[in-house]
Amino acid sequence: MARAMRDKAYRDGQWAQRYTGRVAAINRFIDELGAGHEAGHPPYVPPICGGADALALSISRDPGPKAGGLKGSGFLSVENDDPSAERMGRFLRDAGVDYGHVLPWNAYPWYINSDPTTEQLSAGVEPLRNLIALMLRLRVVTLHGAAAAKGWKLFLRQHHGLIERRGIVWLETYHTSRQALQTPDPVERELREASIRNAFSLAAAVMRCPTWPPVDREPATQQAEPETA
Repeated sequence: MARAMRDKAYRDGQWAQRYTGRVAAINRFIDELGAGHEAGHPPYVPPICGGADALALSISRDPGPKAGGLKGSGFLSVENDDPSAERMGRFLRDAGVDYGHVLPWNAYPWYINSDPTTEQLSAGVEPLRNLIALMLRLRVVTLHGAAAAKGWKLFLRQHHGLIERRGIVWLETYHTSRQALQTPDPVERELREASIRNAFSLAAAVMRCPTWPPVDREPATQQAEPETA
């Protein structure tokens, strides 16, 4: 049900279960990120998501006001009471992706409600590495928006070998916010939405693969050293 987090009983139920099952380890890790941090405590991941068992990691920019902040639900969730979350849920459903196999995250995990600086995105690198270490079944990462893609590039500069060894695929596309999709050109709007649909369709195919990485996957070949004069 879209925007279920606006219902207090639902929200309270999610809160009561935040340290249970597959999300327990992730949310205790989030507690560590929030301990004494100047930006406060990052939103938790909801019990309805895949948690540590997730096959897909969905990374956006930073938590929005309906997730963090004084009026937020306290969770990163497709059930938050905002259009971006609702669209995310719809795109996932249309691609046949069960949210119970997805973990939401942000390039900058703390609530700032603004475009993160390069320094802030760099601060999100090690938390992301530690998060991925908890996700033993992770197969695919979807990156939503320019900040998420930039944060991922900073991450790869330090940890590409980890992603290579585990065979994790990453896919760049648009954020599901109105600002990211809004354009006076209707064709461009459709192309942006098509990019999101395409990313989730590809992610769904990776998630359905019987084994991962594929058993016949070619090992990475070492690039030849450039010739010197």
